[in-house]
Amino acid sequence: MSDQDGKKPLGLSGGARSGRVNQSFSRGRTKSVVVETKRKRVMVPKPGAPSAAAQNAEGGKRDKSVPDAEMERRLKALQNAKAREVEEAEERVKAEREREEERNRRRAEAEAKEREEREREEALKAKAEEDERRKAEDEARRNAPPPEAVDPTAAAAPAAAGPRGGGKAAPSRREPERDNKRNERGRANDGGGRRSGKLTVNQAMSGGEGGRQRSMAAMKRKQERQRQKAMGGPVDREKVIRDVQVPETIIVSELANRMSERVADVVKALMNNGMMITQNQPIDADTAELIVEEFGHRVQRVSDADVEDVIAAVEDAPEDLVPRPPVITIMGHVDHGKTSLLDKIRQANVVSGEAGGITQHIGAYQVTTESGAVLSFLDTPGHAAFTSMRARGAQVTDIVVLVVAADDAVMPQTVEAIAHAKAADVPMIVAINKIDRPAADPQKVRTDLLQHEVIVEAMSGEVQDVEVSAMTGDGLPELLEAIALQAELLELKANPKRAAQGAVIEAQLDVGRGPVATVLVENGTLKQGDIFVVGEQWGKVRALVNDQGDRVQEAGPSVPVEVLGLNGTPEAGDVLNVVETEAQAREIAEYREQAAKDKRAAAGAATTLDQLLANAKADENVAELQIVVKADVQGSAEAIVQALEKIGNDEVRVRVLHYGVGAITESDIGLAEASGTPVIGFNVRANAPARNSANQKGVEIRYYSVIYDLVDDVKAAASGLLGAEIRENFIGYATIKEVFKVSGVGNVAGCLVTEGVARRSAGVRLLRDDVVIHEGTLKTLKRFKDEVKEVQSGQECGMAFENYEDIRPDDVIEIFEREEVERSLT
Repeated sequence: MSDQDGKKPLGLSGGARSGRVNQSFSRGRTKSVVVETKRKRVMVPKPGAPSAAAQNAEGGKRDKSVPDAEMERRLKALQNAKAREVEEAEERVKAEREREEERNRRRAEAEAKEREEREREEALKAKAEEDERRKAEDEARRNAPPPEAVDPTAAAAPAAAGPRGGGKAAPSRREPERDNKRNERGRANDGGGRRSGKLTVNQAMSGGEGGRQRSMAAMKRKQERQRQKAMGGPVDREKVIRDVQVPETIIVSELANRMSERVADVVKALMNNGMMITQNQPIDADTAELIVEEFGHRVQRVSDADVEDVIAAVEDAPEDLVPRPPVITIMGHVDHGKTSLLDKIRQANVVSGEAGGITQHIGAYQVTTESGAVLSFLDTPGHAAFTSMRARGAQVTDIVVLVVAADDAVMPQTVEAIAHAKAADVPMIVAINKIDRPAADPQKVRTDLLQHEVIVEAMSGEVQDVEVSAMTGDGLPELLEAIALQAELLELKANPKRAAQGAVIEAQLDVGRGPVATVLVENGTLKQGDIFVVGEQWGKVRALVNDQGDRVQEAGPSVPVEVLGLNGTPEAGDVLNVVETEAQAREIAEYREQAAKDKRAAAGAATTLDQLLANAKADENVAELQIVVKADVQGSAEAIVQALEKIGNDEVRVRVLHYGVGAITESDIGLAEASGTPVIGFNVRANAPARNSANQKGVEIRYYSVIYDLVDDVKAAASGLLGAEIRENFIGYATIKEVFKVSGVGNVAGCLVTEGVARRSAGVRLLRDDVVIHEGTLKTLKRFKDEVKEVQSGQECGMAFENYEDIRPDDVIEIFEREEVERSLT
């Protein structure tokens, strides 16, 4: 029955419009009410009515001061306002209709969802009741007496009572329970309010979920508990103990996922331990281990370095090993004929391609002898600046051939090569070169080697020695035979069927081919298309080029090749390893790069503020020559930097701001301009943009192809930063005989020049009892009454000091001159 009971609403006739509006309330209740919309009266002049001017003329009541035009404008504005009110009312009605439709749609969805939830609960309850009924029947069947002992009247009584009361009693009891649960659920939903779905600190500490929406995993756990409870089993499942891998840092949510625990429980455990941390924040390994043990799981500590475990050190089976060619490194002092000897063996002319006839790169070659033996040679530079390159050659070699000139004997780099060979623990063969020279003395070479604990066979030792000549070819067959014998004794073998592993001999940035690395394969076979990681770089083998410049498909053990396809230039000496996937290679390279950055950052962070201040104070009087170096290969760049860092003393030093591999670019010019330094190019040139930029900015670019010239020029430039040395030359002595007081001048010493000469422009020191009490210059030097420039020995003169008058008889005046001497770095 409606609120109006069929009666019409009160109101003026024609003054209001009635209508019905549906009001919505909670829990889906609605109510229809009657509303009235009142209309305002709009004054519109009737057709044929007299105008405002006529009314004014006839003596109307309106204000006569308002003209007709103004009155018409006001009427038009009033009409427009009424029209806008009508349009706004229509829009409000339309918006209200849309909101009502949206409310109805949401109400229908909520009812459908509630109906589905109710049906699911009823199905679960019916299933539980069915299980209980079956269980009760099984219990009754097990506990029932034999059939003959059952009373038929007792059995008939329940059967007769069942149709009367049992069919309707149970549903009548379940209906109120279902309604009560529904009301309780509705009150729980209403009580959450706008805070529903949010986790507060109190809820996290207490473990309560409030009004949060449960996840799918929580619903499954709840259904599992209900099912086990219905079947009479244990409600709580047995806890699964897991092995949790804990890295150095881990996110809280990830730790919870690995333990299969709720994130809220993990956050709660952290809060109980005094750490206010959210689920998206990282924690360290020790904290994670504490939490894992608190939840009853086992901890497995892992490190970021475990990514390199994919590079497995596989033990090769003896049946897989096959003989491989030996790797021979030729070492020795500069200009002792190492490259010329190798040229004669290869029947090539490599030395003409080196600037100044000096080997400045590590060359890797493979030679096949007349007997069919294959030998891999490494030719290392002999200059003192290439120490690291020689050490690198000794690390990857099997046999060292020490070349010593018969006319020059043992030199400093020869001693250094011997030290590298002994450190690498590789056998050595001494090749005494240049025996065709008239001044050749092979016996002196053998004797000098005794001083460095190298005893050759001719001196009853174990080291083989061969006399050779790179010019005539004498002794080369004997040298190759000695190498083959030594290789046979070593029994060199490798497994060509495994993943390749090699060492980077040299690396460079080629303009047309990109980063290129010269790799000596040590084990396995490197094939085109292999994915590899080398140092902090990785790549995929795009092409392999042998020492003859020909492309090959694969390279076996002891084969030197150029590898193309790197993403960056590696460091010379890095190890190349082939991996299975590109993701593994990228992950290992990124880990190594990050580890190198962390190491550099830790080294910088270890410096305290006091140390920085002390270093700045110590360096404030040291002049620096800053330069930028670009070279063609990595090894040459390292050798140049090491040589330049040795230049200098306590007053001046050379600082390499930047060094790299490849052509000189605009970025190098910008760095040089900002720091006011020159750019040095070693076997490289500046590109066109860099040349134009250098010309505009006034940056000096100097090109070199021989390391001797580069080091000498830098040393000369650094010598220019040295201050000139001041030397004192004593030119005379004078003794004060008497002291006179002269007005306007002060005390004047009457002196006798006892030695040398006294000059007015010279410096003087006043000695009293052989102790210097004053050093300065002369104000006046007179001979009798005349001012003179100098006074010879044995003559008397008068002297007055500048700004000093404490002079006494018998004092000695020492006269000296200063001169500047240019210095240079040795």
